[in-house]
Amino acid sequence: MKTLKKTFNVIFHSLVYLTLAIFFLTGFLRVGMLLSSARRTYLPETVPSAPVALVLGAGLNRDGTPGLVLRDRVRTATDLYFAGKVQKILMSGDNSTEFYDEPGAMRDFALSLGVPEEDIVVDFAGRRTYDSCYRAKAIFGLDHLVVVTQAYHLPRALFLCNAFEIESDGVPADEGYYRLSSYAFWWAREVLASVYACWDVYIAHPEPILGNYEPIFPQ
Repeated sequence: MKTLKKTFNVIFHSLVYLTLAIFFLTGFLRVGMLLSSARRTYLPETVPSAPVALVLGAGLNRDGTPGLVLRDRVRTATDLYFAGKVQKILMSGDNSTEFYDEPGAMRDFALSLGVPEEDIVVDFAGRRTYDSCYRAKAIFGLDHLVVVTQAYHLPRALFLCNAFEIESDGVPADEGYYRLSSYAFWWAREVLASVYACWDVYIAHPEPILGNYEPIFPQ
């Protein structure tokens, strides 16, 4: 009985220490991203100019139009375009089925806001942030851009873009009134997503869907 109790105590304390280690490591990674991104996050009027604004996908409404979060991202990128901060807008999102087309919906919304079609580039294989940043370099030949997304998402997006040697600044697209519960959930989810991003960059090195090289600015 004493041996069983001792074994139980060893296992219990090991699990406690492991849980604490994971907790602190997760927090350390997230805080590191927040601190690193803070100096590269700007308001639309103060962000340094760049060739392209990268707009990252989010959810669509049931009718296929951009949801509130995605509309804010596209609208913010559009503001940058008309302010002369960027020359082109790269819409990167999920189009894994014919019934779900984030880049197409983003393009249509930008067109409705007056952006010329020739200045909109669509990336139909940006299924997640890692893929969008990877393809911005590998497919579209970008080494300098502005990332447009909500504040909770910017640290991870900037980390990934810079991991692929893309000089990037960020502009938060928090224009709408989001439910407090939703925003709190998004911030909490980003903690785990940040760990996943580090795993991908430093350990897993997954390769997203690629294709022909299509530089936005051919040499």
